[in-house]
Amino acid sequence: MCSVMSPATAAIEVENLVKNYGPVRAVDGLSFAVAGGSTTALLGGNGAGKSTTIGMIMGLVLPTSGTVSVLGTDMVRRRHDVLHRMNFESPYVDMPHRLTVRQNLKIFGMLYGVPDLSGRIATLAGELDLTALLDRPSGKLSAGQKTRVALAKALINEPEVMLLDEPTASLDPDTADWIRGHLERYRDRRGAAILLASHNMGEVERLCDRVIMLKQGRIEDDASPAELIRRYGRSSLEEVFLDVARGRRENVA
Repeated sequence: MCSVMSPATAAIEVENLVKNYGPVRAVDGLSFAVAGGSTTALLGGNGAGKSTTIGMIMGLVLPTSGTVSVLGTDMVRRRHDVLHRMNFESPYVDMPHRLTVRQNLKIFGMLYGVPDLSGRIATLAGELDLTALLDRPSGKLSAGQKTRVALAKALINEPEVMLLDEPTASLDPDTADWIRGHLERYRDRRGAAILLASHNMGEVERLCDRVIMLKQGRIEDDASPAELIRRYGRSSLEEVFLDVARGRRENVA
Protein backbone atom coordinates (compact mmCIF):
# COMPACT_ATOMS: atom_id res chain seq x y z
CA MET A 1 0.00 0.00 0.00
CA CYS A 2 1.32 3.45 -0.90
CA SER A 3 2.02 5.93 1.87
CA VAL A 4 0.12 9.19 2.22
CA MET A 5 2.10 12.34 2.86
CA SER A 6 1.14 14.60 5.72
CA PRO A 7 -0.28 17.94 4.48
CA ALA A 8 2.16 19.69 6.82
CA THR A 9 5.17 18.09 5.16
CA ALA A 10 7.15 20.28 2.73
CA ALA A 11 7.30 18.16 -0.41
CA ILE A 12 9.23 20.74 -2.44
CA GLU A 13 11.69 23.23 -0.95
CA VAL A 14 13.50 25.84 -3.03
CA GLU A 15 15.97 28.24 -1.41
CA ASN A 16 17.79 31.18 -3.03
CA LEU A 17 17.59 29.45 -6.41
CA VAL A 18 19.51 31.09 -9.25
CA LYS A 19 20.03 30.02 -12.86
CA ASN A 20 22.17 31.92 -15.34
CA TYR A 21 22.43 31.19 -19.05
CA GLY A 22 25.56 33.13 -19.88
CA PRO A 23 24.80 36.80 -19.15
CA VAL A 24 21.04 36.12 -18.83
CA ARG A 25 19.64 35.43 -15.36
CA ALA A 26 16.57 33.26 -15.96
CA VAL A 27 15.85 32.59 -12.28
CA ASP A 28 16.88 35.17 -9.70
CA GLY A 29 16.89 34.05 -6.06
CA LEU A 30 13.64 32.11 -5.71
CA SER A 31 12.67 30.72 -2.31
CA PHE A 32 9.42 28.84 -1.61
CA ALA A 33 8.06 25.56 -0.26
CA VAL A 34 5.12 23.43 -1.40
CA ALA A 35 3.31 21.32 1.19
CA GLY A 36 2.01 17.81 0.70
CA GLY A 37 -1.70 17.71 -0.09
CA SER A 38 -1.67 21.17 -1.71
CA THR A 39 -1.75 22.56 -5.24
CA THR A 40 0.44 25.59 -5.99
CA ALA A 41 0.43 27.51 -9.26
CA LEU A 42 3.63 28.89 -10.73
CA LEU A 43 2.49 31.70 -13.01
CA GLY A 44 4.17 34.26 -15.20
CA GLY A 45 4.48 35.44 -18.77
CA ASN A 46 6.82 33.95 -21.33
CA GLY A 47 10.39 34.23 -20.06
CA ALA A 48 9.37 34.63 -16.41
CA GLY A 49 11.39 31.56 -15.37
CA LYS A 50 8.64 28.94 -14.91
CA SER A 51 10.08 26.23 -17.15
CA THR A 52 13.62 26.72 -15.84
CA THR A 53 12.38 26.48 -12.26
CA ILE A 54 10.44 23.29 -12.97
CA GLY A 55 13.49 21.87 -14.75
CA MET A 56 15.61 22.49 -11.66
CA ILE A 57 12.99 20.96 -9.37
CA MET A 58 13.01 17.85 -11.58
CA GLY A 59 16.80 17.72 -11.40
CA LEU A 60 17.15 18.14 -15.16
CA VAL A 61 18.64 21.65 -15.02
CA LEU A 62 21.65 22.35 -12.80
CA PRO A 63 21.21 25.49 -10.66
CA THR A 64 23.88 28.18 -10.80
CA SER A 65 23.41 28.52 -7.04
CA GLY A 66 20.86 27.76 -4.34
CA THR A 67 19.23 24.48 -3.35
CA VAL A 68 16.29 22.34 -4.44
CA SER A 69 14.90 19.57 -2.25
CA VAL A 70 12.07 17.18 -3.14
CA LEU A 71 10.70 14.88 -0.42
CA GLY A 72 13.74 15.74 1.65
CA THR A 73 16.21 14.82 -1.11
CA ASP A 74 18.80 17.13 -2.68
CA MET A 75 17.90 17.14 -6.40
CA VAL A 76 21.42 18.11 -7.49
CA ARG A 77 23.26 15.32 -5.68
CA ARG A 78 20.71 12.56 -5.11
CA ARG A 79 17.80 12.99 -7.50
CA HIS A 80 17.83 9.30 -8.50
CA ASP A 81 16.81 8.45 -4.91
CA VAL A 82 13.47 10.19 -5.33
CA LEU A 83 12.58 10.29 -9.04
CA HIS A 84 10.37 7.20 -8.71
CA ARG A 85 8.20 9.15 -6.24
CA MET A 86 7.50 12.10 -8.55
CA ASN A 87 6.30 12.65 -12.11
CA PHE A 88 5.86 15.33 -14.77
CA GLU A 89 3.15 15.96 -17.33
CA SER A 90 3.10 18.22 -20.35
CA PRO A 91 0.97 17.73 -23.48
CA TYR A 92 3.79 19.43 -25.38
CA VAL A 93 6.19 16.53 -24.80
CA ASP A 94 5.38 13.77 -27.28
CA MET A 95 5.68 10.07 -26.62
CA PRO A 96 7.18 7.84 -29.37
CA HIS A 97 4.62 7.98 -32.19
CA ARG A 98 5.07 4.44 -33.50
CA LEU A 99 4.45 2.79 -30.14
CA THR A 100 0.89 2.17 -29.02
CA VAL A 101 -0.54 3.88 -25.97
CA ARG A 102 -0.25 0.60 -24.05
CA GLN A 103 3.40 0.14 -25.08
CA ASN A 104 4.29 3.69 -24.06
CA LEU A 105 2.60 3.36 -20.66
CA LYS A 106 4.26 -0.02 -20.14
CA ILE A 107 7.72 1.42 -20.82
CA PHE A 108 7.20 4.32 -18.42
CA GLY A 109 5.72 1.98 -15.83
CA MET A 110 8.77 -0.27 -16.06
CA LEU A 111 11.08 2.73 -15.66
CA TYR A 112 9.24 3.63 -12.45
CA GLY A 113 9.16 0.04 -11.20
CA VAL A 114 5.35 -0.06 -10.99
CA PRO A 115 4.03 -3.36 -9.55
CA ASP A 116 1.15 -5.12 -11.34
CA LEU A 117 1.75 -2.86 -14.32
CA SER A 118 -0.94 -4.39 -16.54
CA GLY A 119 -3.51 -3.81 -13.80
CA ARG A 120 -2.34 -0.25 -13.25
CA ILE A 121 -2.61 0.54 -16.98
CA ALA A 122 -6.10 -0.96 -17.09
CA THR A 123 -7.18 1.12 -14.08
CA LEU A 124 -5.85 4.36 -15.56
CA ALA A 125 -7.39 3.57 -18.95
CA GLY A 126 -10.77 3.17 -17.31
CA GLU A 127 -10.42 6.32 -15.22
CA LEU A 128 -9.23 8.49 -18.12
CA ASP A 129 -11.40 6.97 -20.87
CA LEU A 130 -8.43 5.48 -22.73
CA THR A 131 -9.48 1.82 -23.00
CA ALA A 132 -10.44 2.08 -26.69
CA LEU A 133 -7.13 3.84 -27.44
CA LEU A 134 -4.69 1.45 -25.74
CA ASP A 135 -3.68 -0.37 -28.92
CA ARG A 136 -3.66 2.67 -31.18
CA PRO A 137 -0.29 4.21 -32.17
CA SER A 138 0.34 7.33 -30.11
CA GLY A 139 1.08 9.32 -33.26
CA LYS A 140 -2.48 8.70 -34.49
CA LEU A 141 -4.16 10.37 -31.54
CA SER A 142 -5.87 13.75 -31.47
CA ALA A 143 -4.41 16.55 -29.36
CA GLY A 144 -6.98 15.99 -26.63
CA GLN A 145 -6.37 12.23 -26.59
CA LYS A 146 -2.62 12.83 -26.31
CA THR A 147 -3.26 15.08 -23.32
CA ARG A 148 -5.18 12.32 -21.54
CA VAL A 149 -2.43 9.80 -22.31
CA ALA A 150 0.16 12.24 -20.96
CA LEU A 151 -1.82 12.48 -17.74
CA ALA A 152 -2.00 8.67 -17.51
CA LYS A 153 1.78 8.57 -17.86
CA ALA A 154 2.10 11.17 -15.06
CA LEU A 155 -0.07 9.06 -12.75
CA ILE A 156 1.40 5.66 -13.63
CA ASN A 157 3.55 5.49 -10.49
CA GLU A 158 1.04 7.19 -8.15
CA PRO A 159 3.51 10.03 -7.47
CA GLU A 160 3.75 12.00 -4.24
CA VAL A 161 4.91 15.07 -6.19
CA MET A 162 3.41 16.07 -9.55
CA LEU A 163 4.72 18.83 -11.81
CA LEU A 164 2.06 19.79 -14.36
CA ASP A 165 2.47 22.03 -17.40
CA GLU A 166 -0.89 23.01 -18.93
CA PRO A 167 -2.55 19.69 -17.92
CA THR A 168 -5.84 20.39 -19.73
CA ALA A 169 -4.47 21.95 -22.94
CA SER A 170 -6.44 20.95 -26.08
CA LEU A 171 -9.28 19.40 -24.08
CA ASP A 172 -12.91 20.38 -24.56
CA PRO A 173 -14.49 22.15 -21.56
CA ASP A 174 -16.35 19.07 -20.33
CA THR A 175 -13.30 16.78 -20.44
CA ALA A 176 -11.06 19.48 -18.97
CA ASP A 177 -13.47 19.90 -16.05
CA TRP A 178 -13.49 16.13 -15.48
CA ILE A 179 -9.67 16.03 -15.50
CA ARG A 180 -9.50 18.83 -12.93
CA GLY A 181 -11.86 16.90 -10.71
CA HIS A 182 -9.72 13.78 -11.14
CA LEU A 183 -6.60 15.70 -10.12
CA GLU A 184 -8.36 17.11 -7.04
CA ARG A 185 -9.49 13.64 -5.96
CA TYR A 186 -6.06 12.17 -6.58
CA ARG A 187 -4.33 14.93 -4.58
CA ASP A 188 -6.71 14.50 -1.65
CA ARG A 189 -6.50 10.70 -1.64
CA ARG A 190 -2.72 10.51 -2.06
CA GLY A 191 -1.80 13.61 -0.08
CA ALA A 192 0.24 14.61 -3.10
CA ALA A 193 1.88 17.97 -3.74
CA ILE A 194 1.07 19.48 -7.14
CA LEU A 195 2.99 22.32 -8.77
CA LEU A 196 1.02 23.63 -11.71
CA ALA A 197 2.05 25.90 -14.58
CA SER A 198 -0.99 27.08 -16.52
CA HIS A 199 -2.26 30.02 -18.53
CA ASN A 200 -5.86 29.05 -17.76
CA MET A 201 -6.68 31.35 -14.86
CA GLY A 202 -10.06 29.72 -14.24
CA GLU A 203 -8.25 26.41 -13.81
CA VAL A 204 -5.80 27.99 -11.37
CA GLU A 205 -8.61 29.55 -9.32
CA ARG A 206 -10.33 26.17 -9.04
CA LEU A 207 -7.35 23.91 -8.34
CA CYS A 208 -4.85 26.01 -6.43
CA ASP A 209 -4.54 26.90 -2.76
CA ARG A 210 -1.71 29.28 -3.59
CA VAL A 211 -0.32 31.26 -6.53
CA ILE A 212 3.32 32.25 -6.97
CA MET A 213 3.57 35.03 -9.55
CA LEU A 214 6.91 35.23 -11.36
CA LYS A 215 8.32 38.12 -13.34
CA GLN A 216 11.83 38.24 -14.80
CA GLY A 217 12.88 35.29 -12.68
CA ARG A 218 11.74 36.75 -9.36
CA ILE A 219 8.68 36.26 -7.17
CA GLU A 220 6.45 39.25 -7.76
CA ASP A 221 3.65 38.08 -5.47
CA ASP A 222 2.62 34.99 -3.48
CA ALA A 223 -0.84 34.42 -2.00
CA SER A 224 -4.08 32.49 -2.44
CA PRO A 225 -6.12 33.27 -5.59
CA ALA A 226 -8.80 35.00 -3.49
CA GLU A 227 -6.25 37.11 -1.63
CA LEU A 228 -4.54 38.20 -4.86
CA ILE A 229 -7.88 39.21 -6.38
CA ARG A 230 -8.71 41.22 -3.24
CA ARG A 231 -5.23 42.74 -2.97
CA TYR A 232 -5.21 44.00 -6.57
CA GLY A 233 -8.81 45.15 -6.45
CA ARG A 234 -9.78 42.97 -9.40
CA SER A 235 -12.66 40.62 -10.16
CA SER A 236 -10.62 37.69 -11.52
CA LEU A 237 -7.17 36.15 -11.39
CA GLU A 238 -6.75 36.85 -15.11
CA GLU A 239 -6.93 40.58 -14.40
CA VAL A 240 -4.35 40.17 -11.63
CA PHE A 241 -2.08 38.28 -14.03
CA LEU A 242 -2.30 41.15 -16.53
CA ASP A 243 -1.53 43.70 -13.82
CA VAL A 244 1.61 41.80 -12.80
CA ALA A 245 2.71 41.12 -16.37
CA ARG A 246 2.28 44.77 -17.38
CA GLY A 247 3.70 46.27 -14.18
CA ARG A 248 0.45 47.81 -13.01
CA ARG A 249 0.68 47.74 -9.22
CA GLU A 250 -1.14 50.94 -8.37
CA ASN A 251 -4.19 49.05 -7.09
CA VAL A 252 -2.28 46.89 -4.62
CA ALA A 253 -3.23 47.65 -1.04
